[in-house]
Amino acid sequence: MTELHVVTGAGPVGWTVAEQLAAQGHSVRVLTRSGSGPEHPMIECRAVDIESDHLRRHLDGATAVYHCTHVAYEKTVWRNKLVAMENRVLDAAAGTVVAFPESLYAYGRVDGPIREDSPREATFRKLGVRTELLAARDAHATPTVSVAASDFYGPRVITSHMGERVISPLLAGKPVRVLASADLPHSFTYVPDLAAAMLTAAASPSMWNTVLHAPTAPAVSQRTMIEMLSAAADLPTPKVGAIPAWALRLLGAVPGPMKELGDTLYQFRYPYLLDSSRSEAILGLQPTPLADGTAATMAWWTASTPAVSA
Repeated sequence: MTELHVVTGAGPVGWTVAEQLAAQGHSVRVLTRSGSGPEHPMIECRAVDIESDHLRRHLDGATAVYHCTHVAYEKTVWRNKLVAMENRVLDAAAGTVVAFPESLYAYGRVDGPIREDSPREATFRKLGVRTELLAARDAHATPTVSVAASDFYGPRVITSHMGERVISPLLAGKPVRVLASADLPHSFTYVPDLAAAMLTAAASPSMWNTVLHAPTAPAVSQRTMIEMLSAAADLPTPKVGAIPAWALRLLGAVPGPMKELGDTLYQFRYPYLLDSSRSEAILGLQPTPLADGTAATMAWWTASTPAVSA
């Protein structure tokens, strides 16, 4: 029988989750404020405001729900909106498992690899909001599964550290500037691998009410990622520079996006290593090799650049 799966949000994660579900032959209902989403015969897109609309009827009959809606990356917005949004979805799911893409923020700074059993007790600003969200999921009667990922890359990933800020100048033959250090190891998660992990976990009751790590390739430096993206597009590697941490801290004194970036600057001042080996064994999944992921990423960007820039 064809199952119905509901996806909230059509950013890079929600879009990819919906496409993978449809490719498996499932009926998919995508809920976004605008009614946008992938065009596919198995996908129905509905205009729904997660913050205010009655949700139960949109989730009725679902085998699983994938909550991929997000809001602006700002501490106050997160605290004011994210917990309430998640609770509305969990209440409306009424016992149907809800899968969440999750960040590594709740771990805070970890010396060494970040593993599933590392403490998730961060309290500082945005990091603390993620800790609160995980606690609220644990406390709710509806089953959940959270799949944590490091910085995204991949098709449709625009607002990330390996998104437009790096790829647009790369395609234009201009220098690229990265945060803090170009040469420290840093984990990057390929969004299709995160989506596949969410689908597998949602379909497996033994994995519910846990936090898993998305399969993630071994860490490389930001410079190496830029070299691989350049090679994938058959372009020369641009000159790579780094905005020093002290300059970022000065910019962070001004309210706005740079101040928010200061919350997670440690991720680029020190090695940032996600260990997903335990979750890979549980999920039965392996990360996409970086060479393959960067090739798919640049194929999407080169095909989509006019639309992305518009």
